[in-house]
Amino acid sequence: MARQGVQYLTLERQRVADPETLRDVPADGETIGELLLRSNTLMKGYLKNRAATDEAFADGWFHTGDLAVMHADGYVEIKDRSKDIIISGGENISSIEVEEVLYRHPQVMEAAVVAKPDDKWGETPCAFVTLKPDAGAVSAADIIAWCRANLAHFKVPKTVVFGPLPKTSTGKVQKYALRERAKLSG
Repeated sequence: MARQGVQYLTLERQRVADPETLRDVPADGETIGELLLRSNTLMKGYLKNRAATDEAFADGWFHTGDLAVMHADGYVEIKDRSKDIIISGGENISSIEVEEVLYRHPQVMEAAVVAKPDDKWGETPCAFVTLKPDAGAVSAADIIAWCRANLAHFKVPKTVVFGPLPKTSTGKVQKYALRERAKLSG
């Protein structure tokens, strides 16, 4: 896994802290917290939006919205965006972790995972998959079996939707659109 957090000249400090208490998490490479930054090159704030600026810079730190772990060597490893974490039955599931497993499937070209509302679990992972052009017949059951063999069972998507992924003009997957589609998928 790639790590982030290389110090640069204008970065005063970075830390990974519990979002509620703002206390640093242990540098054990496992405890997840929010990445907070201080730098004179971040930004002054959001244009004409004082409330958003005050929220983003609470307690004098820029709250990135990235969930990360701190390693003992001082490097940070970003695990997911806070809004993309799936909470299923009280367990946190990283959408990035599930996507990494999906990308290892030999017939998968693209994948994105979002939370789908669930009456029993609160949320469950919903996978959106684009198959490679030369892919044979791949079913939702095949994708779920692949995930079950490579992930803890509670992280396995309960729903798989095939087709192209909605993207911005720069090629970034529009997860907000997928969240809406997940609500409607059966």
